[in-house]
Amino acid sequence: MLVFRQLFDPTSSTYTYLLGDAGEAVIIDPVFEHARRDSALLRELGLRLVATLDTHVHADHVTGAWLLKQRCGSRILLAAEAGAVNADVALRHGDHVTFGARHLEVRATPGHTNGCLTYVLDDHSMAFTGDCLLIRGCGRTDFQQGSPNRLFHSVREQILSLPDACLLYPGHDYRGLTVTSVAEERRFNPRLGGDADEADFAGYMNHLGLPHPKLMDIAVPANLRCGRPEGVGAVAAEPSWAPLTLSFGGIWEITPQTLHERLAESADAAPQVIDVREPPEFTDALGHLHGARLLPLSKLVERSAELDRTRPLVAVCRSGARSAQATLLLQKQGFEQVANLAGGLLRWRAEGLPVDGATD
Repeated sequence: MLVFRQLFDPTSSTYTYLLGDAGEAVIIDPVFEHARRDSALLRELGLRLVATLDTHVHADHVTGAWLLKQRCGSRILLAAEAGAVNADVALRHGDHVTFGARHLEVRATPGHTNGCLTYVLDDHSMAFTGDCLLIRGCGRTDFQQGSPNRLFHSVREQILSLPDACLLYPGHDYRGLTVTSVAEERRFNPRLGGDADEADFAGYMNHLGLPHPKLMDIAVPANLRCGRPEGVGAVAAEPSWAPLTLSFGGIWEITPQTLHERLAESADAAPQVIDVREPPEFTDALGHLHGARLLPLSKLVERSAELDRTRPLVAVCRSGARSAQATLLLQKQGFEQVANLAGGLLRWRAEGLPVDGATD
């Protein structure tokens, strides 16, 4: 029986897809920060990851392909046209990717980028379109060798030529929609459906005027390395003191809810919390975490001897930026159990968690 899971990254609105059969699985468009989530799900489902497949070289997030290979021994599959390094298999139109007794058919669908692929399940009941075709939309065509004319033909000839009932799963959605179908997109897609022709589509796409993705300068070079951090040869060891997430910058992060739960434990088991803001910020309207110790970033290295090296340590600031730097500094000072509070006090308060000294 086919195993299918649709997973989501709220930061980039990216969908990741897991498909499994007979104990083997593939993952489409994994996200770097969610490699731990994905490997845990595979373990719970009793599946062995045989391959990760990216639909293209992403510009808005870093792929988890390399990190999952380190964790699971999976192969990295990507379009030959992408020109990426560290891929194990360079895919071309017409290739098949096998897992268990099932397979995905590889269809070249360039236009959003020159290396876009759509993966079609063997019985044509499902297709994974990446950014080539979105729900009632499509990916932009103004960078990474994009072309509205190529995208128009890719969608019409390789995706909308599938059976009407074929379910289409996109690489992103920003409105909470999860799935569409060939019949729906033929009829309702305002850019590519109905009576729209190539000239209509090209005219529309050439005048979008969108800003470049915020992470483009980081994501594209990283994804051309299949998600391998620059200068890194192996994945960092898993911390055991809390469920943490490794950022692409190599920083372990803890969510506000997880930290809140850990702080409720006994004093000797709870992590140390240091607030690395300046003194006036510690008592401003944003408040501070109960029990947090003020240790400004500018004084952190010279006062690091005051901290207990035997207990886990969490760095906190307003947004998570300064505390990320503090985490790196502490790691250089030899602290092994250290994490950054993801999103800082802004996210902590947005999640309705308690603080001391705050005003509404």
